[in-house]
Amino acid sequence: MNEVRYVAVDLGAESGRVIVGTLRDGRVDLEEAYRFANSPVRTPDGLHWDILRLYSEILHGLRTAAHRAAGIIAGVGIDSWAVDYGLLDASGRLLGNPYHYRDTRTDGIAAEAAGRVPASEQYAQTGIAQLPFNTLYQLLAQARAGDRALEVAQTLLLIPDLLHYWLTGLRATERTNASTTGLLAVDGHWATDLLARFNLPDHIFLPPMSAGTVLGELRPAVREECGLGATRVILPGTHDTASAVVAVPATPQQTGLRHAYISSGTWSLLGLELDTPILSEEARLAGFTNERGVAGVYRFLTNIMGLWLLQECRRSWTRLGQEWSYEELTIRAAAEPSPGVVIDVSDPSFLHPDDMLVSIAQQIKRTAQAPLSRPAVLTRAILEGLALAYRMSLEQAEQLAGKRVAVIHVVGGGARNPLLCQLTADASQRPVVAGPVEATALGNVLVQAMGMGELANLEEAHAVARRSSDLTAYEPGVVGDWDEHAARLRATRKP
Repeated sequence: MNEVRYVAVDLGAESGRVIVGTLRDGRVDLEEAYRFANSPVRTPDGLHWDILRLYSEILHGLRTAAHRAAGIIAGVGIDSWAVDYGLLDASGRLLGNPYHYRDTRTDGIAAEAAGRVPASEQYAQTGIAQLPFNTLYQLLAQARAGDRALEVAQTLLLIPDLLHYWLTGLRATERTNASTTGLLAVDGHWATDLLARFNLPDHIFLPPMSAGTVLGELRPAVREECGLGATRVILPGTHDTASAVVAVPATPQQTGLRHAYISSGTWSLLGLELDTPILSEEARLAGFTNERGVAGVYRFLTNIMGLWLLQECRRSWTRLGQEWSYEELTIRAAAEPSPGVVIDVSDPSFLHPDDMLVSIAQQIKRTAQAPLSRPAVLTRAILEGLALAYRMSLEQAEQLAGKRVAVIHVVGGGARNPLLCQLTADASQRPVVAGPVEATALGNVLVQAMGMGELANLEEAHAVARRSSDLTAYEPGVVGDWDEHAARLRATRKP
């Protein structure tokens, strides 16, 4: 196999990375060329992404990547979080900075929307869980506020699509991210019935394209600024989880057995790869969603709040003058016995709290449990809460899909947390395979290689991911108190 280089631009909620992936001899070697902070900006009208600075940082990263690769780069692709978007006018100008999905303007919108179109009907058409920050609800909030940008907009582009447009001058919508909007029907076309019933314009939505599509070459000005040749933009799974799932180092499935994946970062997304969506009312009420994946699969998954809780606690401790690295917190937490406190990590109050420490303390008090004060103990309780949520969600996924999961693959930042991985194995009583950490960037590169014909299909991409990754296996230990903790959590969730 010839040596081919691709650039993956991976935008996360806290940082962005520009990574060069070299495909050679059936494996991908990743090299980080540039990393930059991603800090939202709060203005009088709400919380926004600083999209122009992100674009500037991407250009800087491409310059650095071109220098390291001597300008020989076959493709560039951008992935990011889901749901957020920019609106363009007829001349292609951006109509305001995109809002951040944690902005509070969508609070209560999902319930209002269900009064117009029942949630069960929305789910039956799109297969998407009614999360408060879905693009649908952001658009309804924008319309309710009388924002004239929506009236004059000609095109809606999700964040990676907007950045691809600035790189190429070509407007396109990639399907994996489009499916997260709550407005794409399960057949892969926009749900025009829902758009009409919500009185939203349908002309702003472009026909979705498949991941792996070669969009086009970089604009001449971009090539000159970045020192690149006729490099093409190739659409990865622009939703970061879609790319991460491609990099799951799964082996061919045994009869009746499947792997589950947890894409673990700010959010934890636990799910299965399925050939068809599950649109039952039971799936909707359990909080599962059917997002489109690469190569036609459905990502049947549920969103779990993730390491966001620990990230926010760490910020609160810093404000209090206590500087802790994630590694220090994890090592100290591993040395602590289980505090026996059950934290419901899916509590809506954790979505955008003023102070995470206060919000967690309030939940613990509300559920009549002993307070936690020391950072190491609270860290352990958070990680145990995540492992418990993984176990319960996995059991629901198996029941809904009628499949037994043999192994759990943890990819992303959480794969480097040995305590979380071991707790996940213990809670679920399944082996856990951790890695790759840079799953999203690896998957981004693999999809680009599929688009260029270097890889034949998703199974071959999984095989390359296995050969490209340092993996750590965790075997389940003693069952412990997980059954009791699950029962307690179910009891606290009852209305």
